[in-house]
Amino acid sequence: MTVEQLNRQRVVHLLDAFARGDIETALACCTDDVYFLTHAPIDVLPHMVPRHGKQELRELWQTVWSRYSEVRYKTPHIVAEGEAVATYMHAFFKKRSNDRIVQFDMAVFYTFRGGLVAEMREIIDSYDLVQQVLEREIGPLITGVD
Repeated sequence: MTVEQLNRQRVVHLLDAFARGDIETALACCTDDVYFLTHAPIDVLPHMVPRHGKQELRELWQTVWSRYSEVRYKTPHIVAEGEAVATYMHAFFKKRSNDRIVQFDMAVFYTFRGGLVAEMREIIDSYDLVQQVLEREIGPLITGVD
């Protein structure tokens, strides 16, 4: 098996663990100094600030699971090259507060070191995500037109 195939499997394993709420198994896939960055509006999603290390990543994932009762992913594209894996995913998070499904697309780029994830960088369709999280159109807030 090539390093690319192994790293692809490692990403799928991490995603499967996170999607079933097994945060500790997902964290075991990461280096102790793992770095997480997402491009999301932190004024609306303050828990999405950059995270460094397993403890900070654990806190982020615990916050996510405190707000959502179910997480699912569809990964139509996973590309691996050496120590890097890129994924394009459709994510579905079920809100605990009202059972609504928040669905959004994202690309996540993983960098490996020693067989573990050392870095995760997410790019999310944050405009759509914010509207779903807030459960209202945000266009009028941005343009000032009702």
